[in-house]
Amino acid sequence: MILILQPEEDIAWMAPYAYAIVLLGFAFFLFRVFENWYSSRYDRPLYRHYFVYKKLKPSQVSILENEFDFYKRLNTREKLQFHHRVARFISEKRFIGRDGLVVTEQIEVLVAAVGCMLSFGRKNFEYSLIENVLIYPDEFYSAINDAHHKGEFNPHGKALVLSWKDFEIGYQIENDNRNLGIHEFMHAMQLEAIKSRDLDSTRFAKQFQNILKRLTHQEVKDKLDETRYFRAYAFTNQYEFMAVLAEYFFESPKDFKSHFPEIYNYTKKLLNFKFAGY
Repeated sequence: MILILQPEEDIAWMAPYAYAIVLLGFAFFLFRVFENWYSSRYDRPLYRHYFVYKKLKPSQVSILENEFDFYKRLNTREKLQFHHRVARFISEKRFIGRDGLVVTEQIEVLVAAVGCMLSFGRKNFEYSLIENVLIYPDEFYSAINDAHHKGEFNPHGKALVLSWKDFEIGYQIENDNRNLGIHEFMHAMQLEAIKSRDLDSTRFAKQFQNILKRLTHQEVKDKLDETRYFRAYAFTNQYEFMAVLAEYFFESPKDFKSHFPEIYNYTKKLLNFKFAGY
């Protein structure tokens, strides 16, 4: 016996699924509205992860445990989140050695770790403007301004370019307020904040404007002149100031907060950073 459904019957059995799809879509819309309100109200994302599923190999975890102090200060849950982000970075970016440099597992893990540390408070942590990570053994010639550089972010080539020698010095010496990796990753993050309209970029722009406004206050100007706290290169332009500010934030947070508490707090909100004692 062959049962032939009439058109009305065809439509009737599909109706519950259609209702479910509509309800799910409406629920998602309400969730996004609430997420935007929450982010605007509290200056932080409602959540930073949908899922944490990517894992690192034991050898990669060992590199973090032995060579990356920030990782050691994270709790167990945060370490799993950090594994996920570092693994995502390594799998999604193309690492290229230049001038004979062989890209090792150590190089991949530590470059990814610095980038993931800077973006650890963000929901959007992928650095969409970076596709290639070029690593030179030492300083390299850049055709952008006909000079030798230790590092640069090239948005047109979607490339982060680093001197491995200077990158190593940056993360190994943690109290000199100079960290090449943080500096160049911040350039990428700042340009992404200009081009994007996601919640992290909106918060970045808001807090960056608060920092710039704070710098116009006379008492802050006087203290900057008196203390010479930030190195002179920070005042090259707004982009270099933010990159240097990030270096100081990570390398000497207590000193930074003591000298310029308001600017420190704006930077903390900009990065949504509440980990490892910051």
